[in-house]
Amino acid sequence: MSLLTSLARLRAIERGRAQPIATVRHCHLSARPMVFIPLKLSGEAAAPLAAMLGTDPGEPRLLAVTQPRNRDLRFAWAGELAGALLPYVTGFMGETETVERRNADPYERALDAPQLIVPNRAGVAFTRLLGRSTRFRRTDGPFPVPEGVPLLGRWLTYFAERAAYPGSSLMPAATDELGRHWASGQSALEDANLAALLAWITEGPDDAAEDPLIWPPAGPATDPGFDAEVLAPAMESGSAERITEALRTQLEPTWRLVWRAIGLLRELTPGASVAQRWEHDRASYSGMSAQLAEGAPPQARRDGAVAAAARLARMERAQAAYEVQRAYDDPLVMAEYRLTGEAFAGEVVDTAPDHTEGEGRSRKLRPLVTVKTDDLVRIAPGSALGTPQRRGQGAELVSARDGLVTLKITKGMGRGRTPAPGAVPEVGERVCYSSLTDDFQGAAALPEPEETPWTHGGPPRPYEPTDEDAREEWS
Repeated sequence: MSLLTSLARLRAIERGRAQPIATVRHCHLSARPMVFIPLKLSGEAAAPLAAMLGTDPGEPRLLAVTQPRNRDLRFAWAGELAGALLPYVTGFMGETETVERRNADPYERALDAPQLIVPNRAGVAFTRLLGRSTRFRRTDGPFPVPEGVPLLGRWLTYFAERAAYPGSSLMPAATDELGRHWASGQSALEDANLAALLAWITEGPDDAAEDPLIWPPAGPATDPGFDAEVLAPAMESGSAERITEALRTQLEPTWRLVWRAIGLLRELTPGASVAQRWEHDRASYSGMSAQLAEGAPPQARRDGAVAAAARLARMERAQAAYEVQRAYDDPLVMAEYRLTGEAFAGEVVDTAPDHTEGEGRSRKLRPLVTVKTDDLVRIAPGSALGTPQRRGQGAELVSARDGLVTLKITKGMGRGRTPAPGAVPEVGERVCYSSLTDDFQGAAALPEPEETPWTHGGPPRPYEPTDEDAREEWS
């Protein structure tokens, strides 16, 4: 936990209300998101009880399994879920745009993409398990499953994997997104309770009309008291209507809370980099759709050594870029780096816009800027700098002494012999510079899968899905 977030938590305790730790929204919110609230049977890893889903706050759809330990009923439920979810997920490829790429063929990218919103991180984990339990199934042969179940499993696996990708908004968890924008006065474990976190953000925990900790859990696990006192008698009665209504009482409060969280996040202005990250999400979604259209096999249970290393490298680059973009978009996030000395802000007190380096044809324009700051600067001379005020500009730290920081601008000034208008900060302007830069990072040099060294298992065998891949708790 950072120093600024710790201070915000202490202030939340003092004031009895969650404190904002962001000034803009750092996630994309679709105009028509799909809220998905799964519920599972206690004591079973992947036995679904129910799911409530929909794109309209006033029209939730409840899908219930009256006997979760019955295999046929579980897969019938999965078939219903596929019928409700797949039209929404696949419907966005109807409108696309052609994207040109350097040194690569153009491709079709969806103009928009589906967004699944779950209550918490446990909902993402259960979605991943549902995907793994269904994507290897077959609709023919022995023990067939309803049409659409294998495709549903592949999409659920994709969304769950994308939820772990830094900066992705295809499958956000409500508690995670709220926690990135507000700091409550409770522990991180308590923040995983959606009702409790929303109470801190809205009414305040002491002013809430009802103790949020006695609300039904936001899933996927149910409350033990509900299991013993309500669900077990309902299942023993064998009444499908009674079971469904009991499950409805567990899901409807969470349904309202998730839409309330969406409303709170919508009130924040999206950050400048959110649209760019959503473009990457749209490209990823379009790529998945293309793979399915080409008949690619289901996702493997485990990545090979090269694929795992490539995935890790992509996620590390995405994490670094996400941290830089959040800081550039949000002064409150940048304040964290100002406290650690990785950034500084101040007033421009002197400039030398015509300063050059070198002689003759090698002469280069390198304007100098002097900034007076009260921040502690822990950046070494010669370090590359960036600024939120001029995203395309690059600079280099020359010196930092006695509250005066001198830097030279190295790019983003135009192609002329004099800087383009506005490229060099003017005297009296308030600026912020940081050693955080979103420079392009090339992909790691990795061998081809066929050249995987023996130390990492050697070349992987061709992957062919088998019935053993699907042998989970649903078997």
